[in-house]
Amino acid sequence: MSTADWNIIMDEIAIRRALTRITHEILERNKGIDNCVLVGIRTRGIYLAHRIAERIRQIENMDIPVGELDITRYRDDAKREPEQNGELSASFPIHDKKIILCDDVLYTGRTIRAAMDALMDQGRPQMIQLAVLADRGHRELPIRPDYVGKNVPTSRTEEIVVALKEVDGSDEVKIIHHRG
Repeated sequence: MSTADWNIIMDEIAIRRALTRITHEILERNKGIDNCVLVGIRTRGIYLAHRIAERIRQIENMDIPVGELDITRYRDDAKREPEQNGELSASFPIHDKKIILCDDVLYTGRTIRAAMDALMDQGRPQMIQLAVLADRGHRELPIRPDYVGKNVPTSRTEEIVVALKEVDGSDEVKIIHHRG
């Protein structure tokens, strides 16, 4: 029988601070938001993208476009139904834009690879940057985030779970330790 225990590694305040820091780093690196768009990977990435957009609005008094990316048909680790598609739900073109791709947890890099494939099928961005709330390591592909809320070294028997108010009713990041 398998058992698990867990620890909260980021509470609501830590998540808010991390997203504020990521927002400032995005603004600094891109010298503002000209030609930038935020794209959140469904499910929790889209909520993180909207939170970053709100912080940009507060800091710069400007709106940044936000899109939602469904990568279902691009995943290499799940069975696909023919009617499932991966597409960008956005009211803007991505051709020649600086895309800041947002996700909750970076692990092997396979989700991000699928997201990049999906984006490239929508157009040719000028560049793609990656913002993640938690980076747990264990990459299987050469993918590195540009903006990280928290680096969380983990073992393969551990799991990072992100809860966001919009989906889960509360904000927290937990590390779950699975045992035997």
